[in-house]
Amino acid sequence: MNTPDPRPPDDSYRPGEDAELRRRVEEALDMLRPYLMTDGGSVRLLDITPDYVVELELLGACGTCPMSTMTLRAGIEQTLKRVVPQITRVEAVNAPAY
Repeated sequence: MNTPDPRPPDDSYRPGEDAELRRRVEEALDMLRPYLMTDGGSVRLLDITPDYVVELELLGACGTCPMSTMTLRAGIEQTLKRVVPQITRVEAVNAPAY
């Protein structure tokens, strides 16, 4: 079942600025974080792009783990797509410089 696209017709909608969408993504990530933490890792939500790609920063052991790509695709991405159907993909990106 597909969830309707919440974008208003004027294309001013920015998924990364949608507090409700970010909350739902964070809740899904919160379900996964305990499993990642058992191996010394975690993730941080950086952004949700206009095409519904979730951009994550891999933290701790996840950042250097050779299995991180499999974890990202088979674990994190599948869970996020199931909980938040609008999500099209999950990508690991470098953290922004502050």
